[in-house]
Amino acid sequence: MFNKVNESKEYIISKINNKPKVAIILGSGLGDLANEIENKVSISYEDIPNFPTVSVVGHSGELLFGTIDGVEVVCMAGRFHFYEGYDMKEVTYPVYVFKQMGIETLIVSNACGGINSDFEPGTLMVIDDFINLMGTNPLFGKNDERFGPRFPDMTEPYSKRLMQYAYDAAEEYGLELKTGVYAGFQGPYYETRAEIQMIKGFGADAVGMSTVPETIAANYLGLEVLGISCITNMATGIQKKKHSHEAVVAQAKEAGVRFVKIIRRVLQKL
Repeated sequence: MFNKVNESKEYIISKINNKPKVAIILGSGLGDLANEIENKVSISYEDIPNFPTVSVVGHSGELLFGTIDGVEVVCMAGRFHFYEGYDMKEVTYPVYVFKQMGIETLIVSNACGGINSDFEPGTLMVIDDFINLMGTNPLFGKNDERFGPRFPDMTEPYSKRLMQYAYDAAEEYGLELKTGVYAGFQGPYYETRAEIQMIKGFGADAVGMSTVPETIAANYLGLEVLGISCITNMATGIQKKKHSHEAVVAQAKEAGVRFVKIIRRVLQKL
């Protein structure tokens, strides 16, 4: 894997002129941040050696390089999901490439279901911890010490420093920003009522089908991580109507304006 990652890295850096220190993974419906990128250079996943390709509506499948308010960034417009049939190393492959490129900070976002009764669709939530319910993780198997340690610490999977930047930005703009625990569910079906009750009992405030693998890999690789969820629907048994991916994407797009404001301010603080 080490050689494949470096092959991907070498291809990417041959196509760009900047050297970003911040990578942003855009969740379903939250792609409007990409419109804020100046001097944009786009690289399709299909063109990058060893990169998987996306198949989910709302995910475009390209790396976007440029600047946001003078900060050099790379945005991952479209992520890979475990439920698509990729293994965990493939799901998190871009994070390994980012690390080899010199990325120091990873911002992850997602659209997810709300469990906490204080939430409602459209709520933005800073993730302060996660629960892995996917049955495996990207570090399973033989370890390559060139990437990271065999037993990485997860005391602070989401940076307290970056969380405070997000809180400060929300306060500055008069925006509501909740805090909670994100549970990563394997998917691709929406959880049952019984499963939501179980997850709620575990202490989760929200549930989704992404983010946890990337968070684990980023911590393993020594990156500082900020996670923000958009509550697009209330979870099964709480919400009274049936779920649809189209409704999830639509609600995320509606919250996207507030999401963009917060992320731009966080970038400025970096």
